[in-house]
Amino acid sequence: MDIKLSMCNNIETGTLTLKEGALNIKYAINGTGKSTIAQAISSAVKKDVNELKTLIPYKYLANSDDYTPSVTGIDSIKQIMTFNENYIEQYIYQPNEVIKNSFEIFVKTPKYDIHMKEIKTLLNEINIAFNKHPELDELITNFNMFIESFGKTKSGYSAASPIGKGFGKGNKISHIPKGLEVYAPYLTHTNDSMNVKWIQWQINGKPYLDLAEQCPYCSSAITANKETILKVEQEFNAKSIEHLNKILKVFEMLLPYFDEETKKNIKDIFDNASGITKQQQQYLAEVKKQAENFYGQLLTLKGLGFHSLKQAEKVADELKGYIINLSLFTHFNSEKTRDKVNVINASLSKVLEKAGQLQGELNKQKKHIKETIEQHNNAINEFFLCAGYNYEVFIDEDDNHDYHMLLKPINLDVKIDSVKQHLSYGERNAFALALFMFDSLSKNPDLIILDDPISSFDGNKKFALINMLFLSKTCFKDRTVLLLTHEFNTVIDIIHTMPYNFHPTPNAYFLTTKNGVLTEIEIKKSDICSFKQIAMENIQKSIETLNKLIYLRRFLEFENNSNNGEKGSAWNLLSNLFHKREIPIISDRNMTSEEIKEANDEIRKYVTEFEYSAEYKKVCSKEQLIHIYHQTNSNYEKLQIYRIFHDGERYDNLVVKKFVNEVFHVENDYLFQLNPKRYDTVPQYIIDECDKDINITENELQK
Repeated sequence: MDIKLSMCNNIETGTLTLKEGALNIKYAINGTGKSTIAQAISSAVKKDVNELKTLIPYKYLANSDDYTPSVTGIDSIKQIMTFNENYIEQYIYQPNEVIKNSFEIFVKTPKYDIHMKEIKTLLNEINIAFNKHPELDELITNFNMFIESFGKTKSGYSAASPIGKGFGKGNKISHIPKGLEVYAPYLTHTNDSMNVKWIQWQINGKPYLDLAEQCPYCSSAITANKETILKVEQEFNAKSIEHLNKILKVFEMLLPYFDEETKKNIKDIFDNASGITKQQQQYLAEVKKQAENFYGQLLTLKGLGFHSLKQAEKVADELKGYIINLSLFTHFNSEKTRDKVNVINASLSKVLEKAGQLQGELNKQKKHIKETIEQHNNAINEFFLCAGYNYEVFIDEDDNHDYHMLLKPINLDVKIDSVKQHLSYGERNAFALALFMFDSLSKNPDLIILDDPISSFDGNKKFALINMLFLSKTCFKDRTVLLLTHEFNTVIDIIHTMPYNFHPTPNAYFLTTKNGVLTEIEIKKSDICSFKQIAMENIQKSIETLNKLIYLRRFLEFENNSNNGEKGSAWNLLSNLFHKREIPIISDRNMTSEEIKEANDEIRKYVTEFEYSAEYKKVCSKEQLIHIYHQTNSNYEKLQIYRIFHDGERYDNLVVKKFVNEVFHVENDYLFQLNPKRYDTVPQYIIDECDKDINITENELQK
């Protein structure tokens, strides 16, 4: 797969090669555009045009309409997952779980869905009963409204409940207070709560009655009727009448389900003129209790499934307990209730015929969930152990049957609520990466991007992460993964040291961006060499002698460091050359003729054309050094020439000075590395600064 990027930040054009179903490592120094690559591909796959537009290079912002960031070659990628800071912020370390959607990631497997489908099929008779009789859902709703009208009191009745407020002082709609009969058409008009709206309308006009002896709405005289008008507020409260209307409507809907005696008694209670007596309150509490039990049983039957049956030792006995015995619900023993109960009980009887099969499927599902949770717990906890983190995870089921992954200190039965605040930066990132892996595996995207995920970890933790991500039992094996990194040890570990552990074999490329052009060079195992190998290879090439001596000096320093750090005469002679000393010295004395001869003989084993005096003239000539600098194609060699050019002088650019000095000394190199003649591991911005300085000197010399 070839992915082409254009007009994306510092990348004006470039192509990435990805091997599908394998790990693709893209190694690049900082500033190459790794995060730009991740964001560009992710935005393009998600068709997020606005996010893609944010990548327009700065120099084209003024004419942004003419330059549009684009990514092509991604037609086969329909879904993508990217691990970066944005992912951590959006999905990791949620208030009640360590990652959003723990259930979807750690429990809901394809096998889980198969078992759930089979369980649902075996319980389908109950679903059919509810689907064919939609009034059962209405009955559940009405029961709930009836129960809620009693409020939350434990005694069953409260004066502060909607029933207490609506009927506690009598039904003033059916029994209009004396003197207000004239308002009967408005007070009894309950459709659309017109009576409530009228009462509120009346009350809203009261403050204006003291301004004049006329109606604030129609301006007619009210002297004779003022006392009657004021009595409306004294007798009626809009909220109480609203409660009364709602309860009467619920009662009307439940009426066919009450037995005849209960129907008459409740009608008398709700139609009373003076208020609800103590005895009536107790009666209502009794009706409410039966309604709660009936409602609970209907609700359980409608939601009957795996979670409500999984704790049952014997499913058949559990199902028999759901059969509705109407003799226990005396207040609802009506003909219509019997019809509905017969339908439900008949559906339960059909389910009972398959109780054995249902028991088997429930047991399979319970076993599968247990094994799945243990597998995920063990995988993450094994990673914690290998990486040296003293934590472990566990997946917990709450009262609503939701599953959440939680974190706790190892060997302590205390969950950590504020995970983000409790863990260190490194622990958070490592844990987040582990969670990302399982999230990706559950979503099965076409491409997984890891944007510099493990560069901040030490060796042990880094290997633990690589092992978890690519080598463990549950990992990214056979997935298309793009790993962007500036950490070369990752390349060494995967491509050089243990490629045989990866199946399929991973591939790696070195990325560089010069003048807006992104290019990649493949890194094979044979390309990862010791500096000794690299030095010998480059010394044997047909290049400028001074460049050969640069590699030789590094090689000799490397050899000396391996040999108790003793500096040999050859290394000392080259060091004198690069420090522009006509007469070579060792410490505080001149080198002897024997030492110089010995050094010359050693150097000529590698560079046969070496002559100290000839090379000394080169290093002392700014013109010749500038010429060699311009003729050199390798950024690494340019930097070494630049250092010789400035030897003993003050650097104006301290950043360049630090980088030059670090590159100059062998102790800053990896044991294994890439040949700098082929792989430009020196940042281009450093060379750009060196170019400016060299050009200034060149111009001065030409004047």
